[in-house]
Amino acid sequence: MILVRFLLFLALATVAVSGLLYLFKRDRRYLRFIGQVIRYTIYLLVGVLLFFAFERLVILL
Repeated sequence: MILVRFLLFLALATVAVSGLLYLFKRDRRYLRFIGQVIRYTIYLLVGVLLFFAFERLVILL
């Protein structure tokens, strides 16, 4: 769980820094990058949560 929290913190920090860069430079590629970070963070979290659920099911059997 510590690894998941660390990855979430890194993703939020990346989004915050990219948002600030967008505010200063007005370059739309930062917004696209924020979207990619959010999308892949969600994919990673779903994968990790499915792994935890599968692990629980295996332990119960």
